[in-house]
Amino acid sequence: MTLPFFVYGTLRPGEPNHDAFLRGRTRTERPARLTDAVLYDGPGYPYAVPEPGGVVHGDLITALPDAYAELLHALDALEEYVPGDPRSLYERIAREVIREPDETPVRAWVYLAAPSIATALRTGGTRIQTGDWHSRNR
Repeated sequence: MTLPFFVYGTLRPGEPNHDAFLRGRTRTERPARLTDAVLYDGPGYPYAVPEPGGVVHGDLITALPDAYAELLHALDALEEYVPGDPRSLYERIAREVIREPDETPVRAWVYLAAPSIATALRTGGTRIQTGDWHSRNR
């Protein structure tokens, strides 16, 4: 399934992994938000965790068609996502996000905290109250 990517942390424009992974591989980059999720601070990067009523702000990234397969593989490796591996830090899930400013719903890949990580964050993590990695205390 070829979907755009919703990024909310170090892959956002202006963040260090944007240039390393996305520069020259994208057709469009637009602001967007993920609903029913909240953001937690991690060790230098954030985790989105499902939670009713929450909002995570980020960007909707559409890859260039000829770069898609390579980018998907590179992002899975960056996020330490291996399908079916319980040691994965994230799970790549197809979720609806809201593209801004036109409020269009778009199905996109989102890297959410793996279940064991999400449980630990809910009980002892530092939540980013704004849901925006760019606004966190640096």
